[in-house]
Amino acid sequence: MELTVLARLHFDGAGFAGWQRQSSGRTVQGEVEAVLARLCGRPIRAHAAGRTDAGVHALGMAVSAVVPARWTPAALAKALNALLPPDCWVEEVVAARPGFHARKCASGRAYEYRIGTDPASRSPFRRPFEWALARELDLDRLVRAAARLPGRHRFDRLAVQTARRAHARCEIRLARWTQRSDRRGVRFEVAADRFLHHMVRMLVGTMVDIALHRRPEEDLDRLLGLDDGVRASPPAPPEGLYFVRAEYPAHWFDAADDCP
Repeated sequence: MELTVLARLHFDGAGFAGWQRQSSGRTVQGEVEAVLARLCGRPIRAHAAGRTDAGVHALGMAVSAVVPARWTPAALAKALNALLPPDCWVEEVVAARPGFHARKCASGRAYEYRIGTDPASRSPFRRPFEWALARELDLDRLVRAAARLPGRHRFDRLAVQTARRAHARCEIRLARWTQRSDRRGVRFEVAADRFLHHMVRMLVGTMVDIALHRRPEEDLDRLLGLDDGVRASPPAPPEGLYFVRAEYPAHWFDAADDCP
């Protein structure tokens, strides 16, 4: 008997080469799967809702796995937290219906990007967790730039080109810049049905250049319109990016504890 579970994982990305297991370098997937194998007595594959790059953090990465049915979600969460390294923490584990897959079943994902605009953002206690820009930004220009994003667009010019990508259309459901509550910078919240490689970081990099008056606000429309005469700005640093959550249809969890 087996149990399909969803774990909501927090991790500090500074010490990882990203989520996905690699031939060399420490990865989040490698750490999670090593602990699951130890707990279950056999290799366990863990699937995440997103494949974060080196340095990117998570406040609620959805991770699915199939484990022996002797585990309850609460007991598995406690055991994972006892064995995972200090830069990882499981917020909760819930039962899911058989066939659930954290990436394939997701109907949406959300990210947050944090920028420090004050000189103290360069502190070693803040720099690993935000873009230490240490420059004031024109928040009005950021807000207007974000207002151009909601809807369905092609993001070919705002993502890393990969041969495996079937199409570049994404539906942006939320795009919002606000001043941080600590008054030390700004944050960008974005949610969509899907994201392309480096898409959030390239959006942030381009909008920051707009807020610094380095490029016109209309450039974002031209990028979304695939204008050959304009290119995106370099991607923002990974330290400021956080995977916040994945969204799923409720039927994957309704009465999942009753599934055989």
